[in-house]
Amino acid sequence: MRLLSLTLLAVWSAMALAGTDMSVDPETGLASWQTETDGIQVRLTQISPDQARAFYQARGFSAAAAERYARECVFMTVVRNIGDTPIRHRLADWRYVAGDQPARAIRGKAEWARLWKRQGVPESARIAFTWAQFPTAQTFAPGDWNQGMTSYGVPRGGQFDLHFAWHADGKLHRGTLEQARCADGNS
Repeated sequence: MRLLSLTLLAVWSAMALAGTDMSVDPETGLASWQTETDGIQVRLTQISPDQARAFYQARGFSAAAAERYARECVFMTVVRNIGDTPIRHRLADWRYVAGDQPARAIRGKAEWARLWKRQGVPESARIAFTWAQFPTAQTFAPGDWNQGMTSYGVPRGGQFDLHFAWHADGKLHRGTLEQARCADGNS
């Protein structure tokens, strides 16, 4: 019975991750998730709280403001056009689902900008923040790619599925990157 349970667990885990590849950087211990579908490749790589704090404090954020961002579930997000036709994405069309919670939109640059301005983050630091975030909309020619940070309101160590959308050939396409996990506080 125990062998059957372990076998079923392995099968269910493999089925749950169908279409999403996961890897761990042996040097940092940080994980990445990647999927490819219909001419697009999407990759999320964990950014640890320490990395997020250091990155923004080095760009003029106060310790408190950098900590506010470091509390988020932060990823380096890479999108690549691996197809033969241009693709266009809008981050506003992307959603993430954690557990049994309803789907949520990714906090955009404009929302972060309002928060940083209210918290008195210097303009030069706000500009650096904006440039480091994943573009809110972009058209990718075949072979083009871009990267930037995205953040999710998921607890440290928590999992979520990312539902992304893009347009190609005049049609809306959708894909899912499954079971991404936020870096824990020890990463």
